[in-house]
Amino acid sequence: MNKQFNFSPQLPSAPSYRHDERSPGILERTYTRLFSNADIRINGRRDWDLLVRDKRLFRRLALQGSLGLGESYVDGWWDSPHLDQFFTHLMSAELDRQVVNLPRTFAVVSALVRNLQSLGRSGQVGAVHYDIGNDFYREMLDHRMVYTCAYWRDALDLDTAQEHKLELVCRKLHLKPSMTVLDIGCGWGSFARYAAEKYGAKVVGVTISAEQAAYAREYCAGLPVEIRLQDYRFVDQKFDRIVSLGMFEHVGHKNYRTYMECVGRNLTDDGLFILQTVGRIERGTGVDPWVTKYIFPNSEVPTLDRICNAITDRLRLEDLENFGTDYDKTLMAWFENFEHAWPQFEKTMPPDFYRLWKYYLLLFAGIFRARRLQLWQLVLAPTQCKQGYRSLRGQHP
Repeated sequence: MNKQFNFSPQLPSAPSYRHDERSPGILERTYTRLFSNADIRINGRRDWDLLVRDKRLFRRLALQGSLGLGESYVDGWWDSPHLDQFFTHLMSAELDRQVVNLPRTFAVVSALVRNLQSLGRSGQVGAVHYDIGNDFYREMLDHRMVYTCAYWRDALDLDTAQEHKLELVCRKLHLKPSMTVLDIGCGWGSFARYAAEKYGAKVVGVTISAEQAAYAREYCAGLPVEIRLQDYRFVDQKFDRIVSLGMFEHVGHKNYRTYMECVGRNLTDDGLFILQTVGRIERGTGVDPWVTKYIFPNSEVPTLDRICNAITDRLRLEDLENFGTDYDKTLMAWFENFEHAWPQFEKTMPPDFYRLWKYYLLLFAGIFRARRLQLWQLVLAPTQCKQGYRSLRGQHP
């Protein structure tokens, strides 16, 4: 990526070259036809059309696919008036599945042959993504700093939607005073504080982000909450309840069994476990080269069959809810906050950060809007648990 590019949030609305400068090459014609399959026009005037600033874009797409698409956007080679709508069209037409390129092939092979989320690599995502600054996340997220999908049923704003999500999780856990709870991937302590304050729970939260751990300890001070800078694989303690919200995407399929064995080992025989994760119904590795390079190193989106294979003989699936459309709303709310707060971070962040972060947030909003990704909440119990589970589906949190 060109680190010297001095971007501006407001790019001109017209392309920087004329159609009649020279006849389009074969790659330009090929991608013009390809994008037309998603009702995307090259240099069109609609909100989701693609405006080309540099014709080298087409060769970059041919060689690098999604990696080239993301890098060339950050470098200012193309734009679209509303990126979320562009990606909704692109993903709805499944154009990403029609192009084979070396970066995607390498990412797939690497995920198959290597454990990208080994103990030695697991801390990379904390340093790259979560440790960029608590002040930044405080401005982008809700007032509790919940960095997972909100629950928008009967909610009109992000703060309320995130509170509804935390309340829903506590109720699905049948949480009661003095219960012990393990929060795997506790973030900035939002769930830990809510469960301790509202339900009187005793919470242990683990995270691999030093910035998150420091903030969470201060945020939860005075409550029965312990925050550890610790990998989940080293937890060895019995808990009445276990919760993991938006962390499983960093586990990787080679570690799913280990992860579920850790949950089973640390959960009491009559306990409950809630797993909230982004998920996909498509076959493949769930690894995107641009996302893993610039946003979430070593990440992988799971499939339901891989989750179910990992829980076999140890945990029983009691309930499953999909509210993936809520992630579109959540991401758009984060982007609105990001846009509003950007002027106070513009001078301290790297020069390409704005376009990188805009691309990330609106890319995923478009993917969820196209229903190519889902958001699952699974309730699981130990196989030896004989109690029945009553679903809260359809009830107000």
